[in-house]
Amino acid sequence: MFNVITRLGLLLLISLPLHAEMVTVPAGEFQMGCSKNDDACEKDEGPAGGTEVNVPAFKIDTHEVTVAEYRACVTSGKCSNPKDHSANQYCNYGAPGRSQHPMNCVDWDQAVAYCESQGKRLPSEAEWEKAARAGSNTRYPWGQQVSCEQAILDDGKTHGTIKVSPTEFERDGCGMDRSWRVGSRAPNALGLYDMHGNAGEWTANWYAGNAISALYAKGDLSGPVTSKQRVARGGSWDENRANLRSSFRNVKPPKQGKSIYGSIGFRCAADL
Repeated sequence: MFNVITRLGLLLLISLPLHAEMVTVPAGEFQMGCSKNDDACEKDEGPAGGTEVNVPAFKIDTHEVTVAEYRACVTSGKCSNPKDHSANQYCNYGAPGRSQHPMNCVDWDQAVAYCESQGKRLPSEAEWEKAARAGSNTRYPWGQQVSCEQAILDDGKTHGTIKVSPTEFERDGCGMDRSWRVGSRAPNALGLYDMHGNAGEWTANWYAGNAISALYAKGDLSGPVTSKQRVARGGSWDENRANLRSSFRNVKPPKQGKSIYGSIGFRCAADL
């Protein structure tokens, strides 16, 4: 009987949502945008070596918001139903065994609504990059290269047993062709998990190609008042190494429409 109860208790613990812990990112300047010696930078990442941007202290979630956490918000009536696994195989909501995977396939306003339900908000683009860099000035917080040892992505070489042809194996998601449970790789120096890979992450900002130099560097971290696309950061399970660079700026319309944003999730931030 004891063994049965113990096993049931362990199963219950495994199924419970991860606690939404946060860490404080201290105030101060950092070099935002194109890292030194990075030949993959695009024009909207600014000059090599970065642009100095000052960011006030803030708090940010240690993990990406999970399916279980978002489901609890839907149950409470504070969040709307997302596109789910029945709509697309890459959507984690409703997929067996993915309650602790990052919540994906959500519109920008659904991410905003979830964070507001927790008394939080989406991080600004500058806050996100400062947290992701964790004091580094290289392409990734651990150095100039990335593989499936550090993040969940398509690193061009790692594969499992899933085949896309008789002679070729699937490499998305480190061979799993999907996201992984949050926190599957080591955190950065601030204790933040999956800032690079697993799911790309919505930020609060509208997109402008010159935002780093024209707005953020001058103290306006909220960015342009309006645009056609929002900024997502961090790269995802189905993206290549260049898209996981700390400075890479992905952009998406805030609403999926007929598209499926299986690569994009989010985490929340808060003022001190």
